[in-house]
Amino acid sequence: MTSDDSQQDAANEAVGQQLKRARERQGLSIAQIADAQHLRNGVVQAIENGDYAQIDSELFLKGYVRAYAKQVGLDADAIIADLNVELEPARIQKARELEANPLIDIERRRRRKRRIAKLFLLFAALVAIGALVVMFVMPKFTAGQADAELPAETGVMSQPDDALPEDSISIPDDPGSNSGGNNEIQSDLGYLDEAPAAELVGRDVEPEQVVVQPEVSDQVPVVAQTIEPALAQPPVTESSGPVSGVLEIAFTGDCWVQVSDATGDRLASSLQRAGDTLQVAGKPPLKVVIGAVSTVDTIRFQGESVDIRDFPVVNNRSEFTLTI
Repeated sequence: MTSDDSQQDAANEAVGQQLKRARERQGLSIAQIADAQHLRNGVVQAIENGDYAQIDSELFLKGYVRAYAKQVGLDADAIIADLNVELEPARIQKARELEANPLIDIERRRRRKRRIAKLFLLFAALVAIGALVVMFVMPKFTAGQADAELPAETGVMSQPDDALPEDSISIPDDPGSNSGGNNEIQSDLGYLDEAPAAELVGRDVEPEQVVVQPEVSDQVPVVAQTIEPALAQPPVTESSGPVSGVLEIAFTGDCWVQVSDATGDRLASSLQRAGDTLQVAGKPPLKVVIGAVSTVDTIRFQGESVDIRDFPVVNNRSEFTLTI
């Protein structure tokens, strides 16, 4: 058998068998692998047998397999790629089971109804905004245009109706006159009102016959209104937001960590390396799952040190809750 055939056979093997063969070539036992990875012997045995249901989650499984492959000298990325291919049928089966679950269908309908309700509320809000614009903004805009055009239309002022026409005032007959005739004296009061004093000099008009009418202004006096300054309102302070719990964990080796907040949101779920420091913040209490307790250097919560020995540890794995 050639080397190419042996490599192809190795690639076709299950991930657990590849790890097992590499372990046997190096003369290592299952207990030695488990001690180095801070795992139970049953977990290592389940990985080699392909019984992945014994692992808590796919994330932890990949972390265990990656560390196992590095320990026995295999290419960790290639092993993880083979593991993804091996896990694909299980993923498809799980998706089909979820689709067949009536609870999933009910939840999907609820989500659809919520989306429709949100769209309806958005449409109603847009209609309300449009109605407010038509009711309040458009009348003001129309009134502004009318005010702008008003001076041009009213620029020419009409003459007062009570202006006296020419030849409308006559002087009655003087009873002491020798001639006895009617001597009419025509007076142009309109001309006298508007003519300057210089033009009146030399005209045959007696002082008592000149009647100067006071000017009448058509402008309406404007009453200035004093607007009182608004009372100073006290500043409104916004209420502070919800308290957030801050967690900081330092590591001295590879460790798998999962942190969730009080709302159920997953703040962290990853594999940490030696020298890494995980910093997360969320609504307390925070639920923490540590896969390798021995690799934890320090834990600080809200700036204070936390002793992990205060929490139960089973097979180098610990689950605990931190609250303020």
